[in-house]
Amino acid sequence: MNLLKIALLQIAPCKTINENLEKGIEWCRKAKKMGADIALFPEMWSNGYNIYNRPVEKWKAEAIPIDSRFVNAYAELAKELDMAIGITLLEQFKNNPRNTFVLFDRFGKQQFSYAKVHTCDFSVERNLTPGESFYVTVLDTACGEVKVGAMICYDREFPESARILMLKGAELILVPNACPMELNRLSQLRGRAYENMLAIATCNYPETVPDCNGGSSVFDGVAYIPEAEGSRDTCILQAEGKEGIYVAELDLEQLRNYRESEVHGNAYRRPNKYKLLTDLKVDEPFIRMDYRDR
Repeated sequence: MNLLKIALLQIAPCKTINENLEKGIEWCRKAKKMGADIALFPEMWSNGYNIYNRPVEKWKAEAIPIDSRFVNAYAELAKELDMAIGITLLEQFKNNPRNTFVLFDRFGKQQFSYAKVHTCDFSVERNLTPGESFYVTVLDTACGEVKVGAMICYDREFPESARILMLKGAELILVPNACPMELNRLSQLRGRAYENMLAIATCNYPETVPDCNGGSSVFDGVAYIPEAEGSRDTCILQAEGKEGIYVAELDLEQLRNYRESEVHGNAYRRPNKYKLLTDLKVDEPFIRMDYRDR
């Protein structure tokens, strides 16, 4: 059985970037001792997603370069531990920073850098620069190769995010997060995994962090198995609210067999019928309610 161990670092940030760096390193070491092949951080770990109720220019000044000491330290750690690490940061970028995820393989090589495409422009994230694309890489882990993509928090709200990653070959989507993981958001993750026949691992901040509640999760996307009647629960990990490392074991062989035989994902799509999805102008009227008007 080919089990990929994914460690969700559901941990609370400290007061400074240096403290976050040291704490992150410490908890990555703990994850490795627990047998992790991949360690995933919550959203914007470099400053603990501390961008609300603060002057914009103050938190913008906390943005760091992609090749900063903070980021490079995790590259070195990944190589030392022989463990892939998905680290997050407020990235220094032109006039406005980006909400960024960087994936290092177990050799310390950067596989890709992904900036959040669907920034929360109804709120303070309107001051961020959105990313331009979604990426998938073949990640070499101690468990073997796995095709990995990423999206961040609010990207979850858009089916297109996971769909594009599936079409690019993703078997696993890593999702750093910083918001309450309640029933409906968890249902979105479950749906994205089910409809695309892939696994989705989400790492949130614990309940001690404002506007967060833990609830990190992994859905493996395998709704049916031959030896069982009916469907099965695709949730293989659901964390509580407390700070901690939560490790899920993803059965890659089962997932790959499922993807070869089932009817979801790209099996019976009809792209020529979906032109409306890519039209910038929609003729049909619709109502958009701004969150600030609620």
